Amino acid sequence: MDAISYERAADIAGAVRAAQQPGTVFIGGGTNLLDLMKGGVERPMRLVDITHISGLDDIATLPGGGVRIGALVRNSDAANHALVREQYPLLSQAFLSGASAQLRNMATVGGNLLQRTRCAYFYDTAFLQCNKRLPGSGCAALQGHNRMHAILGASSQCVAVNPSDMSVALAALDAVVRVSGPAGERSIPFAEFHRLPGDRPDLDTTLRPGELITAVDLPPPLFSAHSHYLKVRDRASYAFALVSVAAALQMDGERVQTARIALGGVAHKPWRASAAEQTLNGQPLTQATLTRAAAAALSDARPLAGNRFKVQLAQRAIVRAVNEAAGRQGGVA
Repeated sequence: MDAISYERAADIAGAVRAAQQPGTVFIGGGTNLLDLMKGGVERPMRLVDITHISGLDDIATLPGGGVRIGALVRNSDAANHALVREQYPLLSQAFLSGASAQLRNMATVGGNLLQRTRCAYFYDTAFLQCNKRLPGSGCAALQGHNRMHAILGASSQCVAVNPSDMSVALAALDAVVRVSGPAGERSIPFAEFHRLPGDRPDLDTTLRPGELITAVDLPPPLFSAHSHYLKVRDRASYAFALVSVAAALQMDGERVQTARIALGGVAHKPWRASAAEQTLNGQPLTQATLTRAAAAALSDARPLAGNRFKVQLAQRAIVRAVNEAAGRQGGVA
């Protein structure tokens, strides 16, 4: 058994200082980290408990509009907070789609951002081919069981997908991740927080060594009247998405002023469907326009042998989610 030391941080500065020692990992709710440790995927030498740092579990309004959600806010608390439910229903729906009620009661917003992929080859250390776990070893999923894997933005090094529901909604809402580290504080636009695999699939995010996530900032609410989170999965609860869609609209009658669409279950990071947004912006929300937007969103898809169905599934999910966001009955392409 590996020896692990434990330290409880009293404040952000103390946590950042502690993280400068090699092998140190922050622990909040622990819902993903402890699974990885039990499976031998993660082997930290030192755990720094951040759950007693004051202020990281707050939700508050920002000057000029917007909301700040502390990194230690539990997923269930964020989902049910009045500010989130009323001003960002898309995010509330995404929270409630994730995991089980018991896990949502423990999982934190910061931890949710850092979830590792649920690729079976990554989680099972008996498989020696996993570039995410063992850089340079190969990717077993390319020729193996890849039903749950990426159809967009993958590389020859990794085809795993990001498992977070919350992050898909945050991508659509243009959130900002606030971090604190040895060089001070900085803000990371959400589109720049998670990475595509490229030739370094072992790096999931653009966090620098020793940086601690402190909060997520949401911009002023623009989409509270027209948004919807759709998660398509194998069973109704406690399952990861085959495909998910976060759709948010600003409408002028039947015309789309602004569309925001992000996809989950299809890429190494929450996938912003910019081509679909551009197709919808300024256009009447007709079935023909929706069909073109859905096709544009998947035009660069590169499915694998086991997940070709995801292309059409994602297109249909986009159509349904946008229809639901507009207040219509969900349709199909």
